[in-house]
Amino acid sequence: MVRIRLRRTGSKKQASYRVIVADQRSPRDGRFIENLGYYNPRTNPPTFEVDQERVSYWLEKGAQPSEAVAQMLRNVDLSATATETA
Repeated sequence: MVRIRLRRTGSKKQASYRVIVADQRSPRDGRFIENLGYYNPRTNPPTFEVDQERVSYWLEKGAQPSEAVAQMLRNVDLSATATETA
C-alpha cells in the first residue's frame, strides 16, 4: 500500500520533515516515490507547505495519509479528499 507520510530531515534535535509518498513497507527515511512538500515544526507558527495538486492526485490513486499528515491536510483545506480515503 502507498502512504503519504513524513520523512525526518535536519540535524540532531533540529528536526524538520518532508512530506513524501512511499510504500508502506519502506523505512521512515528509506526509499520514496515522490516528494510533495515539507513541514517545519520549529517555526512559530509551524510551516506546512505541500503541492496540493499532487496530493490530490495521490489520494485519488488510493494513497493513504498517515495520521499526522491527514491532520495537517485537514488544516490546509484538503479535508474533503483526506477524509474520504481515511
